Amino acid sequence: MKFKKCLIFGAKGQLGTEFCRQLGERAVPVDLPEGDITNRFAVEELLNGVKPDAVLNAAAFTAVDAAEQQPAVCRKVNAAGPFYLAQECEKRGIPLVHISTDYVFCATQKREPLTEEDEPAPLGVYSETKLEGERNIQKTLENHLILRTCGLYGKLGANTLGNFVETMRRLGASRRNLRIVNDQHCTPTWVPNLAQAALWLLENEKWGLYHTVDQGETTWFDFAQEIFRICGLEVDAGPISTAEWNAPAPRPLYSVLDTAKYHALGGPEMLHWKESLRRYLES
Repeated sequence: MKFKKCLIFGAKGQLGTEFCRQLGERAVPVDLPEGDITNRFAVEELLNGVKPDAVLNAAAFTAVDAAEQQPAVCRKVNAAGPFYLAQECEKRGIPLVHISTDYVFCATQKREPLTEEDEPAPLGVYSETKLEGERNIQKTLENHLILRTCGLYGKLGANTLGNFVETMRRLGASRRNLRIVNDQHCTPTWVPNLAQAALWLLENEKWGLYHTVDQGETTWFDFAQEIFRICGLEVDAGPISTAEWNAPAPRPLYSVLDTAKYHALGGPEMLHWKESLRRYLES
């Protein structure tokens, strides 16, 4: 165990909660208000007090549609916050683990799994600020891990409003007719898989940018159908397009991430999305 004290920002969210579970006594969890990554002085004071061996950032502004109405707030959390963390980690010579998103490819025209070498194509406030956060870390701190992932679901933390799986379970049990987007291709990811991969990369000091999502690809409509099937819910679900859904913020139509770079290192396997979903729903 090289990193015996890991400071976790966003510790009450889905991923932060799982980081704490997997790290056990090594975890030092913080969340709002004391863990405000947008306050550079609070970040400095916290690191001075805790003296961590590593920092894990699971804090983010993830309300994609709300980001369009609150761009300044979104940018502070997703771009400035990671910059402050990277600065403080650089001062102390400690690594930073940061979670990013498939949304950095929101406007890509590519229709095959995207690698770390593919040029990002952000569109909308959320995706633009997440990419800005990545680049702020890359230019500031050498020993960093940036993990792009997608559609996280897992045990709900104290500060978690929900996730797609739980929303579909709730709606599937209360409504018989649902319309779900069927032209966004991606790979929803089970939180324990991501946390395990992140901690393995940290422990083995494999610094850099990685795509860490579950295996395979699906659409939100097909993902929902699998949820209903496993849960035994009879739902008349129909597919709609992203254009018909007409959400305020743009969504990527294709954001399947290629995990070959990560898996070539021999780390814990990212399961196929169907297997992950089954384990989650049956646990």
